[in-house]
Amino acid sequence: MKSRSKLMLEKSIASMLSAIEVYNKPDFKYREETFSVLCINSWELLLKSKVLNLSGNQMGSLIAMEYKTLKGGAKSKNKHRKKNRSGNPMSISLFEAYRVITEDYGLKVNKAVLDNLIAITEIRDNSIHFVNDDLLLAIKVQELGTASLQNYFHLVSDWFGNVLGGYNFYLMPLSFFRGFDTAKGISLNTNEKKLLEFISSREKEYDEGEDYGDYNLTLKIDVKFQKVKSNAGLPVQVTNDPSAPMVQLSEEDISDRFPWDYDVLTTRLRKRYNDFKINPKYHKLRKDLEKNKKLAHVRYLNPSNKKGGKKTLYSTNIQKEFDKHYAKNS
Repeated sequence: MKSRSKLMLEKSIASMLSAIEVYNKPDFKYREETFSVLCINSWELLLKSKVLNLSGNQMGSLIAMEYKTLKGGAKSKNKHRKKNRSGNPMSISLFEAYRVITEDYGLKVNKAVLDNLIAITEIRDNSIHFVNDDLLLAIKVQELGTASLQNYFHLVSDWFGNVLGGYNFYLMPLSFFRGFDTAKGISLNTNEKKLLEFISSREKEYDEGEDYGDYNLTLKIDVKFQKVKSNAGLPVQVTNDPSAPMVQLSEEDISDRFPWDYDVLTTRLRKRYNDFKINPKYHKLRKDLEKNKKLAHVRYLNPSNKKGGKKTLYSTNIQKEFDKHYAKNS
């Protein structure tokens, strides 16, 4: 039976594939707007999937909480579930899910991911003001969208393993749909100008700033058509040689059983205990507990080379063992 985290991840992937499919249609009049809506929906589901993963698939981790206003006008001392118009509990927002992942669990996410999400969210929120025929806006959406797909691919792979191996994550360049020299231009209205100015201000931080590795705010697209030799592509070969090394893809199952890395474990313990310190005592306890295969798992970057890079992952149940050695916050 699939975990809640896996089910939400599958919905996220389906939403992103729908965004790509809509964008890559040869004749679609609402291309950029629809893509931005589906893309952000996919990201929200991905972040919520990770919240579930980190919390041991507890649905309560996704419920939005608030202080109620009492009859006298004062706020309640305890938080209550925030409900929608129909009386059902509301879930946390995209950016609250991001906060929970990075602050409550201490998981590191590249800054370019957040800035890209903010920019595309602005596009989604302003989508009703778009003029489809404006070329500047269409190009900017593609630059942001292409970077977002790359960020999504890297983050899903890092969090859940190779679950996207069978998909092509790319947006067809605009030059396939229309010639840039003949594209019809329409004057931007005030809202659109402010939107592009906002995105431009974010981009300036990345022009001469630090290197963000595989993650990007935007990606410039330069399409050139040229003939190449048939063997000029990537050297990929499929073989039926029985002596070839076999790779078993079970990363998704591992991420369910062992969702925490060292940073997340340390963050959760620091928030859980009032006498916790990162010192030799902690490291010795952690190293001893890592010997228990039910509590820790070593993931090798290259499974066939056990002497190469590796990363230790932890089960959420490891907290119970630390409870024996530290005092919990009241």
